[in-house]
Amino acid sequence: MKRIAAAALALGAWLSPALAADPVGLEYEVSLLANASTGDHAPYMIGSWNYGRITGASGIWNDGRIEKRTDLQKRFSWGAGVEYMAGYGSAAEYDRYDAAHMTMGRQGVRQAPIRLQQLYGEVKYRGVYLLAGMKERRSLIVDGDLSSGDLTRSNNARPIPGVAAGFVDFQDIPLTDGWVQIDGEIMYGRFTDSRFREKTFNYYTGELWTGNWYTYKRCYFRTKPSMPFSVTVGMQTAGEFAGRRRYYYQGELRSDTRRPFKVKDIFEMFFPLEGSGEDYYKGNSLGSWDFKARYNFRDGSALSAYFEWPWEDGSGIGKATGWDGLWGLQYDFGRQGAVTKVLLEYFDFTNQSGPIHWAPGDSPGTDMTNPATGGDSYYDNVFYGPYANYGMSIGTPFVVSPLYNSDGVQTFVHSRARGFHAAVEGTLRPAFDYRVRLSYQKAGGTGRIPAIRRMSDTSASVAVRWRPVDSLPGLCLTAQAAFDAGKLRGNNFGALVGISYTGLLNIVK
Repeated sequence: MKRIAAAALALGAWLSPALAADPVGLEYEVSLLANASTGDHAPYMIGSWNYGRITGASGIWNDGRIEKRTDLQKRFSWGAGVEYMAGYGSAAEYDRYDAAHMTMGRQGVRQAPIRLQQLYGEVKYRGVYLLAGMKERRSLIVDGDLSSGDLTRSNNARPIPGVAAGFVDFQDIPLTDGWVQIDGEIMYGRFTDSRFREKTFNYYTGELWTGNWYTYKRCYFRTKPSMPFSVTVGMQTAGEFAGRRRYYYQGELRSDTRRPFKVKDIFEMFFPLEGSGEDYYKGNSLGSWDFKARYNFRDGSALSAYFEWPWEDGSGIGKATGWDGLWGLQYDFGRQGAVTKVLLEYFDFTNQSGPIHWAPGDSPGTDMTNPATGGDSYYDNVFYGPYANYGMSIGTPFVVSPLYNSDGVQTFVHSRARGFHAAVEGTLRPAFDYRVRLSYQKAGGTGRIPAIRRMSDTSASVAVRWRPVDSLPGLCLTAQAAFDAGKLRGNNFGALVGISYTGLLNIVK
């Protein structure tokens, strides 16, 4: 609580000179959310795509936010924001080994009753920006409201605090007359979920990773968006580095390795090179090749086709992973009606790896000269652990996140997955919107540890929203029901209701 108060005071002190110098508009929102379900966690489609706000089976939460938006039309502008979550949620049970009594028990872990969701300040000059803090970001390829999720950085996990710089939006490349634009970002930060990982680990067999650092980079090119046909293409890459790894076997700590943060890590993670003193390359790098084509029709509607191809090493970058990736189609009707958007996606992670990895160069003099590039996992690493924050996948939530492993194993245990995802949204009457999602998948362990048999999951949700803009502007009532069925996520039914009010506070001299 003291840390939150100190952070709020620091933000206020930072904003005071700017507030005194120029009139500003502050957007604020206050929400009250309540959810309940039959499982140990909220159903997949209630707990996902909300930046980790609600993951518990049941609870009641107050969400408060205030932001000063950056004005993209001005040459120089600034922005800042703070958002908190306060309330109470049910606990999920995880296996926990008691070394003193040599017994395996259970420990309940719940979301913190008071926590910061966002806290950031940013400045913008012309087409570039600099940001410090933690701020929620959205994908430039997939629709965050409908899609199963971006493969590299989705809207599923809580934002990671750090420093970021980049373009505020796509910028025209000189001498192209606007026909080619560029967008990019680079970010370095540190995970703050070490205590959560320690609470949810079983301390019997497996690895425990804490104190990791994080980096994210993106570079996209786009053709002229004002033309009927436009294409976006580029790459995202993320990485984990530094930190501590503890390995337990049958209740005994077998190894404890620390890799402290060094300034040179920043440069070595920008261009990972061999010979950094670590196994193979510095840190753990992953990412995706991204592509999106959009066509605008004369009636205002638009059709988009896109894909994201994941990679974890050279085999993925060279697309030696078959059909692995996210493939999608989306149609936007461009007007209000019973159906305004429709989306269909195919997801495949089944070609990322086999159980064997053999690099002849690692064994000089060997007679086995044919390589076998197996043993990979897009979202797991032996030293740096799962690509997750507070147990939730930073990439797509379509793959079951470590949060749901009640046995206290903190990895993606069913990353070899394949399935479909569909979504539709529309307006049934003025001020009344709806959104329906449906997904199906089969998964079977990992490349190194395949499951005995594949397990399936069917998940669906229906969400409705009432916003009486004419009579009660700013008010919004929401309701959502969702279920999971199958052995992969278990059978679970849940619901969520909420009320929120959004307003604008103008502060003048």
